[in-house]
Amino acid sequence: MKLDDSLGLLFGVIAAFAAPFILLRIKRNSRRRKLLSAGLSPEEKEILTRHVSLYRRLPEELKRELEGLVRVFLDEKSFEGCDGLAIDEEMKLVIAAQACVLLLNRKTNYFPKLETILVYPSAYFARAKKKIGSQLIEDEDARLGESWNDGSLVLAWEHVKNEANDLNDGQNVVLHEFAHQLDQEDGGADGAPPLEGRTSYIKWARVLRSEYESLKMKADMGTRDVINAYGATNPAEFFAVATEAFFEKPLTMKTRHPDLYEEFREYYALDPAAWQDASGVSSNLEIGSSLTI
Repeated sequence: MKLDDSLGLLFGVIAAFAAPFILLRIKRNSRRRKLLSAGLSPEEKEILTRHVSLYRRLPEELKRELEGLVRVFLDEKSFEGCDGLAIDEEMKLVIAAQACVLLLNRKTNYFPKLETILVYPSAYFARAKKKIGSQLIEDEDARLGESWNDGSLVLAWEHVKNEANDLNDGQNVVLHEFAHQLDQEDGGADGAPPLEGRTSYIKWARVLRSEYESLKMKADMGTRDVINAYGATNPAEFFAVATEAFFEKPLTMKTRHPDLYEEFREYYALDPAAWQDASGVSSNLEIGSSLTI
C-alpha cells in the first residue's frame, strides 16, 4: 500500500470517528443560540426581579444577556432535591440566575463539567476527615454547599434564598460554589481558573498570592476584612470568597483591594462597582412568600 493510500485511510478513519461528535457540537451550538435569543418570559423576569438582588442591580443590556444564559443553563443542567425538598421552577431560576452572573460578558461553555445541582432544604452534614495532632479522625461537618469535580454541586436552599436577596452581607453560597466550578475547569481547584496566556497567570499569581497571605495574617489576628476570613483556608477558597466580595461589595473591595479588584475585573470582564455607583440605592427587597422551604 502506498503512503498516500495509508494516509487517506487514516484520515478516513479519523473522520468517521470525529463526525458524530462534530454533528453533536453543531446541534448543541444551534440549540444554544435559539435559547439565548428566546430569553425568559415576563413571569420569569418578575421572579428574578423579586428574589435576586444581583439581577436588579445589573444594567439592562446585561440583564438581557443573563436571561439568555439562564435559559441555556436550565436546559442543560438537572436539579435534584435532597432530604425531601421538592424543587420548583422558582428555585431553579434563583439558582441559575446567580450562577450565570459569573458567565456574563465573555466566552463560556456553561460550567462544562457540571451536570446536576443537588439542593438540601438547609445546612446539611457531610463526613470529613480531620487531623488532630498526629491522629486522623472522621467527623461530620455542617455545610452550606460543595462543588465537586464529578459533575455535581450541592447547595442549601435556605441560604441560597436568603443570600439571593441580600447584597449587604458579602456572602453568597451560589457565587461561591460556582466560582469553584470555574476554578475546576482545568483540573483541581487551586485558586487559578483558566486564564488568557502566560502573562495573565504570572500577574494573577503575584496579586492573589499577596492578597491571600495578607488575609491569612488578618485572620490570625482576628482583623475583619471585606473578604471573609474563610478565604484564608487555602487559595481555592480565597478565589471563591473573593468572588463573593467582588459581586456583593464591589465598591469596598475596589477601595481596599484595588489590585485584586482589577484582576477580577479583567477575569470576569465585568465592573460591578460601576453598577453599584450608578444605582445609588439598596438592591434589597422583602423576599416573597412564594419562595419557601
